[in-house]
Amino acid sequence: MSIDKVRAFLEPFGKADKIQEFQVSSATVELAALAVGVEGARICKTLAFQHKDGSCILICAAGDGKVSNKGFKEFFGFKAKMMAHDQTAEMCGHAVGGVCPFALPDSVQVYCDESLLRFETVFPAAGSSNSAVEMTPQELYDISGAKAWVKVCDLPAAE
Repeated sequence: MSIDKVRAFLEPFGKADKIQEFQVSSATVELAALAVGVEGARICKTLAFQHKDGSCILICAAGDGKVSNKGFKEFFGFKAKMMAHDQTAEMCGHAVGGVCPFALPDSVQVYCDESLLRFETVFPAAGSSNSAVEMTPQELYDISGAKAWVKVCDLPAAE
C-alpha cells in the first residue's frame, strides 16, 4: 500500500507519526481542505507531467495555483503535458488523489512551486486518497529531494 511506503519513507525525517488519515476522501484540493480544516490554498497538490524523454515530473504547488503553460515551457523547455491517471500511478507509484513527492522511483523528478512559500505549513498527500501530512514548504522541498524551486503557477487575482 502506498501510504505504508510513504510512512516508512518519512520515518527518518520524524514525520511518519504526523500523517493524518481521514474517514473521508482528501483526493481533491477541496476535499482535502475540508478534511484537514484549512483553506484550500494550503493544500499542496502534486501534479504529474510527462517529460519530453517520457519520464515523470512532479510539481508540488499551492492548492489555488494553476500551472501556466508559458511558465512551464520557459522553465522546462517544452510544453506541459499532464500524465493520464493510469500512467501517473505506474510511473510514480501513487494513484491520482494520493500522489505525493515521497517514496518515489529514482527516475521521478520533483519540483516545488514558489506558490507554497507564502504559507508557514502546507499539507501534501501521504500516498492515499484519504491522507495528508503537515510540513513547512522547506521541509517538503528537502524531504522530497526536489530539484529546484520553480515559478510555473499563476495564482488567482486578489479580490
